[in-house]
Amino acid sequence: MARDSIPTLDLSEYTAGDAASREAFVNKMGEALEDIGFFALTGHGIPLSDIDRAYEVSETFFNMDDSIKMRWNQGSNQRGYVPFGVEHAKDNPAPDLKEFWQTGRTLPDNHELKADYPTNIWPADDCPEFGPAVDGLYIQMEELSRTLLEVCSQYLGMGPDWLPNMAIDGNTILRILHYPALGDDVPEGAVRSAQHEDINFITLLVGASAAGLEVMDHDGGWIAVEGNHEHIIVDSGDMLQNLTNGLFKAVTHRVINPPDATSDRYSMPMFTHPRDEVDLTPLPEFVARTGGEALYPSITAGEFLRQRLIEIGLIDDD
Repeated sequence: MARDSIPTLDLSEYTAGDAASREAFVNKMGEALEDIGFFALTGHGIPLSDIDRAYEVSETFFNMDDSIKMRWNQGSNQRGYVPFGVEHAKDNPAPDLKEFWQTGRTLPDNHELKADYPTNIWPADDCPEFGPAVDGLYIQMEELSRTLLEVCSQYLGMGPDWLPNMAIDGNTILRILHYPALGDDVPEGAVRSAQHEDINFITLLVGASAAGLEVMDHDGGWIAVEGNHEHIIVDSGDMLQNLTNGLFKAVTHRVINPPDATSDRYSMPMFTHPRDEVDLTPLPEFVARTGGEALYPSITAGEFLRQRLIEIGLIDDD
């Protein structure tokens, strides 16, 4: 049966509830990820003022001239500014109609993974408030992601630290997306974000400044997801689907073009990743729960990520 919305869950039932409330939340969240793979989260504890501030400074940055923004493009497309039209969805060669900023975790110089991850950069000379606002949101969102991974682990019958431990020091990314007004010269087949599944464990999307996000339902129809800074939209990605042999779904979603050519859109997804060495081979207990046959490959998180980044045009195959 077709639906017109995704489930809405209240995290305070888990973080501030009694044992029965916590168990109920675990079941509701797990069932949502088994079924549609998406839900809206309230009671997450991130102040709306911090979210609004991150959107304000992002709008300031993206409204600067392209020549200024390109000062903060490193060429690798893994940190800093990534210009319009670089990324495309897997199996869709038309460029997505977006530009974005990527930031990851800040590691101390003596950290064993310091050389493995690109170093964050910030446009301090051109937008000094951008770094503190965005990095502050990153820290809060990653802490929230650990709580959600803890809930996932319990629903899957594992210890509460099972998935969170895989994501400690993982290559988790916060992406600040800007979909500019379309104008009159949209390439054939190009949309703001073509239909795709996320690569990672889970994604946390902090609202959006305009509508456009749609999630594919079981019947192939599309469910419109409202933009709302008070809700965080959560979905499970390909890596979690791989590990659970499809018990948790990586569901297809997209951002459609607006009906007019003059409005733009901002959104902020956090892509929560495990460390590169984490083995994503489907575990036997999940194979047993999903029909008895391994449906996904044996692969590490690092190998999985590299393959997908090549497929979507963010890195070269060399």
